[in-house]
Amino acid sequence: MLRSSLIFGTAMAVTCALAVTPVRADTLVTQGHGFKLTTQFGVSALSPDRPYTVTFASADLKKRYTPHLTKAVAQLRAAGLNMAVGGVEEVAGSACPPQGHVHYTEEHRPMGRGGYSRGAPCPHPADGVAAGGVVSMDSEYFDGSWYISPYKLRNTFVHEMLHVLGLDHPNLDLNRNGIVETYECVATPSGVKPVMCSPNGGRRSSEAGTLTVHDLDGIEALLANGRALGVR
Repeated sequence: MLRSSLIFGTAMAVTCALAVTPVRADTLVTQGHGFKLTTQFGVSALSPDRPYTVTFASADLKKRYTPHLTKAVAQLRAAGLNMAVGGVEEVAGSACPPQGHVHYTEEHRPMGRGGYSRGAPCPHPADGVAAGGVVSMDSEYFDGSWYISPYKLRNTFVHEMLHVLGLDHPNLDLNRNGIVETYECVATPSGVKPVMCSPNGGRRSSEAGTLTVHDLDGIEALLANGRALGVR
């Protein structure tokens, strides 16, 4: 998100069933250095084989949004996720999209506050394997009523997609003052915080809108959990 609380929004109301081999939940990785999974919504894995597809609520959104997502989708494919940018589809209200779809839409203040967008996974999918969800981008970014820098916009697009795929905010109480604060995240030696850092992280250069090493570690953990579950 451009701006967000450490709880990133309401999950979708419909789940999508996946049949997988049961394993003990305590054998799965749920957090690591610079990443955390969305276990509060029951998502702890990605399928290493099933397709995940980015879709859009309109042709206009596909045209405007795709350039912000291309690099990140390529990184996800390189990491082993069967991910692609797809076409236009209609998803009604608070329903989940078809299985594996990351559906982008645009609305005024989806979180009820200016400058906030929302990435909402389908909650509690079978065996914790991410089943898709909806990204609602704040229309204020595009109508001129809320300024957002180009690098923050690109990072926001990716941040919300990663929520749907199973990554949470990795903020930690690094200074041990008893409070997990905004921007309180680990960083690379060059000072880059995860794109999932709340309220916003990621690169501030031409490479904005890409996953950092910490975000990729989180995706790899989700895929490893999927393999442990025996997902095909």
